[in-house]
Amino acid sequence: MTRTVTNWAGNITYTAKEVVRPGSVAALRTLVADSTRVRVLGSGHSFNEIADPGAGGTLLSLDALPVEADVDTAARTVRVGGGVRYAELARRVHVHGLALPNMASLPHISVAGSVATGTHGSGVGNGPLAAPVREVEIVTADGSTVVIGRGDARFGGAVTSLGALGVVTALTLDLEPAYEVEQHLFTELPLKGLDFETVAAAAYSVSLFTDWRDPGFRQVWLKRRTDQPLPAFPWAVPAKVALHPVPGMPAENCTEQFGVPGPWHERLPHFRAEFTPSSGAELQSEYLLPRRYALDALHALDGIRDTVAPVLQTCEIRTVAADEQWLSPSYGRDTVAAHFTWIEDTAAVLPVVRRLEEALADLDPRPHWGKVFTTPSAVLRDRYPRLDDFRALARELDPTGKFTNAFLADLLAP
Repeated sequence: MTRTVTNWAGNITYTAKEVVRPGSVAALRTLVADSTRVRVLGSGHSFNEIADPGAGGTLLSLDALPVEADVDTAARTVRVGGGVRYAELARRVHVHGLALPNMASLPHISVAGSVATGTHGSGVGNGPLAAPVREVEIVTADGSTVVIGRGDARFGGAVTSLGALGVVTALTLDLEPAYEVEQHLFTELPLKGLDFETVAAAAYSVSLFTDWRDPGFRQVWLKRRTDQPLPAFPWAVPAKVALHPVPGMPAENCTEQFGVPGPWHERLPHFRAEFTPSSGAELQSEYLLPRRYALDALHALDGIRDTVAPVLQTCEIRTVAADEQWLSPSYGRDTVAAHFTWIEDTAAVLPVVRRLEEALADLDPRPHWGKVFTTPSAVLRDRYPRLDDFRALARELDPTGKFTNAFLADLLAP
């Protein structure tokens, strides 16, 4: 019997022959070996059909697997199960006096799904969430497990893999000593005369927010590690009240502000781990461009404010250090990322997304793999110089295309 399940936002309905939640890795291996087509759901925070197996396929959820987060304090690593989310991982790591180098704005997303799609936090020196991964364990099409680590020639395609190689059952990540972070918020940063490089490097993690109803940025979030210098920020006014990234929304679910120091995992995300988001009344898009084009991109967006603003809740500008994963949107280049949280109206949003892509087209944008975009696969193929290597790796580990769906078949077509 065909069953349906939706993503977090409710804009995508995944249609599958069955939705299965195995309770052990052994059961998962058997399921994969016996299935014709499989896709992994993750935490459902993708906004397109990347996880859709199609009507005849199996949609696999890992949320019933044991919660594994085994910390090796001597090696400063953690082996984390494929179904674990960042909030749970962070708590377990912090207990041992260790930390991840960065987190995304929302701590409720799964670790495996995040690194597979190129998800990131912010900071000119911080790579995407895949950067600390040193080893990945993948159940491949025949139910066997392949372990690929740094030093393996295939590693560049194994972490940010879009689920095309198999089911990730565990990842091993590098850790560092625990640290504290404090958040300093500012308001009304002008776009005119903006020294983007200086602003982006003003703290360990920097986010700029705007609704594009007027030029410039309504909010600046500086996340300073307390073991680093206090940033000077003379370009905007310190916030007088707690803020939510979406103008007008209550801030009680946001992480502590006003320079109050706290553990890394309670400040690097924008939202509290104990706040569990329900289905989001929103759509999301994101485009990652070479950081040298940051000001060009911002002025291009400012030029279409009248088109963007009516369907926009908020836009966040962040930076990401260059990555070596072949399908990472940050592959080979220091990056500026423009994230858009839209209203929940696909018909109204899609024409704006197309106009946005036209405005940025000459700046080599790569869309986030899990967001709403309309860029044709033929264009995307030219923006990933190691795509042929990834195709070969996918053929090696999944020769029959068991983990390929329509989204991937289009992308990976010769």
